[in-house]
Amino acid sequence: MRLLLIHGRAQEGKSSEIIEDEWMNALRRGFSGAGVSAPAGLRIDAPFYGDELMKQLARHDLPPADDVATRGGAGDGDYAAFLEDVAVQLSGDDKVTDREIENEMAPGPQERGPQNWEWVQAVIRAVDRRVPGVSNYSIGKVLRDVFVYVNDSRTRREINRIVAAKLTGEPTVVVGHSLGSVVAYEVLREHAGNSVLRLITVGSPLGIRAIRNQLRTPLTMPAGVKDWYNAYDDRDVVALYPLTAENFGIKPPVRNYPFVNNHTDNRHGIGGYLDDADVAGQIAAALAGR
Repeated sequence: MRLLLIHGRAQEGKSSEIIEDEWMNALRRGFSGAGVSAPAGLRIDAPFYGDELMKQLARHDLPPADDVATRGGAGDGDYAAFLEDVAVQLSGDDKVTDREIENEMAPGPQERGPQNWEWVQAVIRAVDRRVPGVSNYSIGKVLRDVFVYVNDSRTRREINRIVAAKLTGEPTVVVGHSLGSVVAYEVLREHAGNSVLRLITVGSPLGIRAIRNQLRTPLTMPAGVKDWYNAYDDRDVVALYPLTAENFGIKPPVRNYPFVNNHTDNRHGIGGYLDDADVAGQIAAALAGR
């Protein structure tokens, strides 16, 4: 039995060994809380693409979404349109209130909507204001990194190559965090012949419309994936939408678990997901073939 761990952004300077240690330390706490243990002889792989992602981000030189002063400052018309779409969805779905948006804008009458770039920025910043400790995992940084991954074929190809090298066709449980959930979905769709007993995503941004719309269509359960479980903390500034039929409609549907109490400062850290008893229990059950 194999466990494949696919990390998210901001992991540069680490290694597969460091990622595995960090994740497994948290997961063992989760196993203990769930009253379960990992099966004997478990093989663990943690493909590391953090340095490659940083190299690709440097090549594009795009600012984080919440640091773009003007639409032209986005440096890429598609990037600006992507951010506008995110802001429209967040505002329309009441993820932020009008008062919160106004607090992020200059005083005085201003047009509300994507035609006003200050409004776009205000919506994105307002999301981050709700949760402390988001300096390295702000929605603005995540949106930039995901945009580069889903829109640039070279970036996607290089990162997918690193992760796909660890696919073996053996019975595997795949866990993807944050951007890693997007990578996991794309890699598993690209490569047939997998035997994924359970795909587990945590802190996933896949339900954000602007991200979902950049993926290959139609959306579908990757071949070889028998079950998909998605866990999130509703205070997580990245996992803004569950992977429900409305936000990520595939068949069979994704099973969503919204009750994680992520104890990390930004409610997004991997440690606060893997030591959750339900998440750990789902991983343990899948590794046991259940």
